[in-house]
Amino acid sequence: MTANQGTGTAGARAPAIGVLGSYGGINIGDESILACVLGCLRASRPDARLVVFSRNPDHTRAHHGAADAVTCWEGISQQQMRQSLSGLDLLVLGGGGVLYDGEARRYLRLVSAAQELGLRTFAYAVGAGPLREAEDRKAVRTALARMDDVVVRDDESRLVLEEAGVQRDIAVTADPAMMLTPGAFSERMLRHEGIPDGARLVAMSVREPGRAAEHLDVADYHALLADVADFLVRRLDAYVVFMPMERQDVRHAHAVLSHMTAPDRGRILHGEYSPAQFLGFMRHVDLAVGMRLHFLIFAALSGVPFLPLPYAGKVFDFARRLGAPALVGVAREQAGLLIAEVDRLWDEYPKQRDHVRARVAELRELSRVTCGRCAVLLAEIDPAGSRTLAASDGRPWAAAAAQHQGSVPVTGTPATATLPLHGGHTSGLGGAATSPAEGEADAGSQAT
Repeated sequence: MTANQGTGTAGARAPAIGVLGSYGGINIGDESILACVLGCLRASRPDARLVVFSRNPDHTRAHHGAADAVTCWEGISQQQMRQSLSGLDLLVLGGGGVLYDGEARRYLRLVSAAQELGLRTFAYAVGAGPLREAEDRKAVRTALARMDDVVVRDDESRLVLEEAGVQRDIAVTADPAMMLTPGAFSERMLRHEGIPDGARLVAMSVREPGRAAEHLDVADYHALLADVADFLVRRLDAYVVFMPMERQDVRHAHAVLSHMTAPDRGRILHGEYSPAQFLGFMRHVDLAVGMRLHFLIFAALSGVPFLPLPYAGKVFDFARRLGAPALVGVAREQAGLLIAEVDRLWDEYPKQRDHVRARVAELRELSRVTCGRCAVLLAEIDPAGSRTLAASDGRPWAAAAAQHQGSVPVTGTPATATLPLHGGHTSGLGGAATSPAEGEADAGSQAT
């Protein structure tokens, strides 16, 4: 990376902004977040120099053209870190889940170095938890206390940070990926994935057990989802399509297929697709069942009825905010309960569609508030270069942020929103919307 010359004060030049997160093609959700964060920053300051700190710089350079420079942040020395940060005016942490055991201290090492250099720092709708390890809790308390603004994506994250001892105002908005717009996923692309023309589709998300799902029994989970998939094949005469949000999801999708009595009705997306294209695919889907947060966000944005299988607080929180049904666990003995819930969701969704769309619109507006708060901070760095951006109802970004500022930091309650839902279905319950013409998307990630 070639750093801009400067000492952390913009003034005579365009500001340089660093973006730090779990970026580099590991997870479709994180790549969605990066695309939206870069879009916000570019819209706020078209002249800004955007520098992404990535786990895989080659992937980020290839898939995120909005970034002016990309640098690796893992395994670098303190001196290299200071060199990477020295030309910046602002370091944006997030969004996404970055403040959790074993990783929080690593991200905040860069944040603390930026603060020592006099840079402004902003937490962009981050996720937090679990935070049980003393070293991570201390790093969180120290770094967040010195940040110019801290915004989290859900109430669960705010509670985790407060329990860890963070004593400051924490704004609660929504996940940055709520602002993602769908890209093209054509009928030809569907056929390339082996999906028959005109087929009714059920999307499923299978993830690996990890620290966020440490109580999950893998074999029971696979068998449970296979039962659900077989039921939906029979009930809806549908094909089940597994959407891998990370590479290892493919292995778990195959495990579910191996338990199905109708594996010929199962498909796994194998192509390399951008987040926008994944969202575009969801517009062909009739029903979604799964665990990963951004899989569920894509379904909600597309107007698709969905059943979350919560494995962590962030999924419970998202389901609660949308008023969606959510089971407490995913144990094998709950197969009948889960099937009954899916059946009820399918039957009752037409009555709930408008309510869910209104909730989605509120979350999209809250996601805009995060961008607005960041724009306010940028204006403080360089008032002469700040740009007023209109929200959906014509208000400036800064004004929209100021309107929400009183209620969001403490409670996170969504304000009344006027933003219309984009990317929803246009043909009845889960009916496939007409796909846009096949083309290139703005940002991408591999899911193979």
